[in-house]
Amino acid sequence: MIMDQLPSPCISICQIDPASELCTGCYRTRAEIASWRSMSTDEQRTLISALHDRQTEITGRSRRTRRRSRA
Repeated sequence: MIMDQLPSPCISICQIDPASELCTGCYRTRAEIASWRSMSTDEQRTLISALHDRQTEITGRSRRTRRRSRA
């Protein structure tokens, strides 16, 4: 893994929902899964934020707030 890349959001529950065409584990599309390694760190961060929003929309659970600030 390239040092400036973020870890994959995969949680090893890899099933594509036929209705939404999203992975039921990480909420990515197949195209997003396939392109993860070629994305820049900024693109990965943007996608992770979108994944949190998708998860909230689908499950109704709110995003957790950070307890600590990042340095």
